[in-house]
Amino acid sequence: MSDNRHPFDHLTPGFIMDAVETQGFRCDCRTLALNSYENRVYQVGIEDAPPLIAKFYRPGRWSDAQILEEHGFCLELAELELPVVAPWTSGAGESLFRHEGFRFALYPRQGGHAPEFDNLANLEVLGRMLGRIHCVGGVRPFGHRPALDVESFGRRSVELILDRFIPDEYRESYAAVTGLLLEAVEQACAEAGPIVRIRAHGDCHSGNILWRDNAPHFVDFDDARTTPAVQDLWMMLSGDRARQTAQLGALLEGYTEFRDFDPRELRLIEALRALRMLHYSAWLAARWEDPIFPRTFPWFNTVRYWGEQILALREQLAALAEPPLEMP
Repeated sequence: MSDNRHPFDHLTPGFIMDAVETQGFRCDCRTLALNSYENRVYQVGIEDAPPLIAKFYRPGRWSDAQILEEHGFCLELAELELPVVAPWTSGAGESLFRHEGFRFALYPRQGGHAPEFDNLANLEVLGRMLGRIHCVGGVRPFGHRPALDVESFGRRSVELILDRFIPDEYRESYAAVTGLLLEAVEQACAEAGPIVRIRAHGDCHSGNILWRDNAPHFVDFDDARTTPAVQDLWMMLSGDRARQTAQLGALLEGYTEFRDFDPRELRLIEALRALRMLHYSAWLAARWEDPIFPRTFPWFNTVRYWGEQILALREQLAALAEPPLEMP
């Protein structure tokens, strides 16, 4: 990897199949790139067997220990017959493999479609499954994977944008609104008080849940972190306050069958949403040298984007000033 190409440019179909075949599989020469930007993920055809999903990790993002901790969490859940797509393990019990400088993992292919969050019956099922997942997540903490906190998702994100990306004409406005937003996030955390943090999926949006046979299957634990439990719930809420209250009620109806929910965590929903907004812009910025990002997100880092982003952050600041959702 001494040339000037991006590391992921080395992931040709031949390279991908060679990597998979190091684990004893025989590929049938079919590879299909799947939607993934942080890492690279491919469906790989296997002779006389169902296809596998090969995930090649972005160099330098996670340590081996952090990846293996994610794998261990998934395997722990799978052993309890929870609906997660866990990595394939070799006869030696290994789940993280190497091929010519890349680390990769293999997964069974799981079909399905995104769940309908407007369907309250679906939300109750999702809540039930998350309650069971969080029971396991609360047994012990992560030892290597980071926490979702104001410092990593908030302050560092703002520093990166101000240092390298914000246009001069928006610098003062961006600095002002993000400063107020971070103060409001810290205030919300203080008002919530001490909250139990657990091992959780961390990025539980509809794209990471596959719905099949009237049941969800949770995939891609790559962003698993130590977080309040509500981090895995709030991304399923949308619409006006009445609609979100109904959705929350359905989720918690299922969730509390298996695990108690601390209502103080509801004070954190808009704070977590704000941190996600800040982190998302910084994630795009940090990956901008990866050629797939300018091609896929051409609207990012334009003058129009930053104007709209500042407006969205001001609206989020107003949302933080509103009373939190209440338990139905």
